[in-house]
Amino acid sequence: MTIKLDKADHAQALESLQRYCAANLDEPPGRLQCEALLDFLLAEIGPSIYNRAVRDTQQRLLARVQEVDFEVHEDEFPWWPAQRRR
Repeated sequence: MTIKLDKADHAQALESLQRYCAANLDEPPGRLQCEALLDFLLAEIGPSIYNRAVRDTQQRLLARVQEVDFEVHEDEFPWWPAQRRR
C-alpha cells in the first residue's frame, strides 16, 4: 500500500524535503528529484511508519479497554450494605 498525501500535505512535505536538501547537501537536488525522492520514501518507508502507528494505536486502545472496568465499575446490590452502615 502506497501512502497518499493530500495536495496540501504533499506540497508541504515536498517543500520541507527541498529545504532539508538545501541545508544539508552540497548540491541539493531540483524540485523533480525531490518529488521523486518523496514518492519513493512514501512508497518504500511509508508503510512501515503506517504499520507502526497502527500497532501503537492498538496498544493504547487495548490499555484503555483494560482500564474501562475500573472507570465505570459500580458495586452490585448496594442497598443492604448501605442499610447496615446506618
